[in-house]
Amino acid sequence: MTEIKKIATRDAYGKALAELAGENKNIVVMDADLSQSTKSVEFAKVCPERFINAGIAEANMVTVAAGMAAMGKTVFASSFAVFATGRAFEPIRNSICYPRLNVKIAGSHAGITVGEDGGSHQAIVDIALMRALPNMTVFVPSDAVSTRWLVRAAAEYDGPVYLRLGRMACPVLYEANREFKWGKGEIIRMGKDIVVFACGMMVSVALEAAELLATEGISVAVADIHTIKPLDTEFILEMTKRCGAAMTLEEHNIIGGLGSAVAETLAGASGAPFIRWGIEDRFGQSGSPGALLKHYGLDAETVATKIKQVIARK
Repeated sequence: MTEIKKIATRDAYGKALAELAGENKNIVVMDADLSQSTKSVEFAKVCPERFINAGIAEANMVTVAAGMAAMGKTVFASSFAVFATGRAFEPIRNSICYPRLNVKIAGSHAGITVGEDGGSHQAIVDIALMRALPNMTVFVPSDAVSTRWLVRAAAEYDGPVYLRLGRMACPVLYEANREFKWGKGEIIRMGKDIVVFACGMMVSVALEAAELLATEGISVAVADIHTIKPLDTEFILEMTKRCGAAMTLEEHNIIGGLGSAVAETLAGASGAPFIRWGIEDRFGQSGSPGALLKHYGLDAETVATKIKQVIARK
């Protein structure tokens, strides 16, 4: 059996920034003293003159980033997702989104797969916070290839962007030269009994669950929703109608994230059975990533069971 290549999206982020350093002289990268962890250090290695360590001061970092963006720079500001979106929420709102400045917030170590760092460091409401802000675009890449795509898309886009990145290595799903368009859902696996709309590392979990169910004759479509905002509502409605049942899967609170976004789309427009599956409105805790995924029902076996429960309601 061929071994599946696994790369953390935070690693792909660092490499993508380093590539852009030589291509776009207008890019500035900032970090809140976590560059070794967020991997923005890769940009610092090749372009130290355009890298700024703001120290452990996320609110100050994004405010400085807003100032540089107001002067015409494209700024990537990186930190752990829980701090980048939580501690810095007010200046992101008023100094970046309100004037629609060209700042990209990169939230690394998102979700419960931060692992042993525990609930205080596990960002489970970051998508909800960023998605609710007017003018903010939200990207959640599922693998290393889509991370590179979306970092480049963020650099080209004129306006605020939130990039959600993970610590844990996850399978590479896409071919390196695959073309894509942000803002559009991607079919990773076609099926007819149900569609699972997933984001981030949960896309690979959905695929694993689909493989398990295929042995039982159940056909599961898996869609990568790498752009949470703007959401591809036409795609959501089309795939739900085609399959007759739908499920969302995310490493995030089911309140306010991908599940809520899809539910808002389907409400009043589809009567198909539907379930949101993710972290059920509770905090994370310390543990290994694998153990935490199983504890919170985000392992392939539990997901497969939930999929069958939704299909049974058709």
